[in-house]
Amino acid sequence: MIKFIVTGPESSGKTTMCKALSKHFQINHIEEYARKYLENLNRNYNKDDLLKIAKHQKKLEKKNNKINIYDTDLITIKIWSLYKYKVCHEWILNEIENQKSENRFYILCKPDLPWEYDPLRENPNNRYDIYNLYIEELENLDANYIICKGNNRTDQAILKISKLISNI
Repeated sequence: MIKFIVTGPESSGKTTMCKALSKHFQINHIEEYARKYLENLNRNYNKDDLLKIAKHQKKLEKKNNKINIYDTDLITIKIWSLYKYKVCHEWILNEIENQKSENRFYILCKPDLPWEYDPLRENPNNRYDIYNLYIEELENLDANYIICKGNNRTDQAILKISKLISNI
């Protein structure tokens, strides 16, 4: 099984890319749980909510298909926890360490698209700071990843995924 994780800062085209990749390859697209959780919260979230989101997101990764496309994973929650609260729950850190042995491939979306307002988004002015945290995290994990940028980012991802799945 291979997991393709589309990741990156807010408003960088992740969800649009996930839907396009899912349609192109006719494979499952596993949505980001945080959006659903936060839309139904009826209050401001806090750092304890991030652990709840992480645990549910991890459950969504239990799909047993040969190939899945994921709209983010636990490293997003780790980065956000550290960025916003300066601390990340040990459970999240342990799960990220445990998943290093999995067949994961990251598609990091560069925030070079225009910012689009969304009531859940918080960072219109520091997307590149957060993007750099993603690069640092992926490098520290020794993760397999590519950076997709510009208006043809989905085409870039399709080419790379096609090469990877042709070897399965």
